[in-house]
Amino acid sequence: MIPRLLRNPETSMKKTLFVFCLLSTAAAFGQYGIGAGVVNNQAQSYQFQSSPGHAGYVPMSAEKNILPSTTFFSAQGDRRPSDFAQPEAMPLGTIARELKRQHAELKKSRVVWINQ
Repeated sequence: MIPRLLRNPETSMKKTLFVFCLLSTAAAFGQYGIGAGVVNNQAQSYQFQSSPGHAGYVPMSAEKNILPSTTFFSAQGDRRPSDFAQPEAMPLGTIARELKRQHAELKKSRVVWINQ
């Protein structure tokens, strides 16, 4: 059931390489004949539509309030970090003991593989 081309690995590789080179050459000549030989190599300049009205100088208009009419209070300045509630800092030793306890409670494997 093996095709004739694949019976001998040396000749099948040579034939495959030859077919690949033939197809690559045909593709290269096809590209050259279709578009590359006809393309004009002159530089093309693009003309953009101008809008002189967008960049004109006009006086600034009056200020407009876009917020709804509500009472709004604003303050400026900095507040010390001690003014805000801080979470209680947990010591690193307590965190390590908790992680060790959680690790000990995890399900252990019944099989241990040793690769040698």
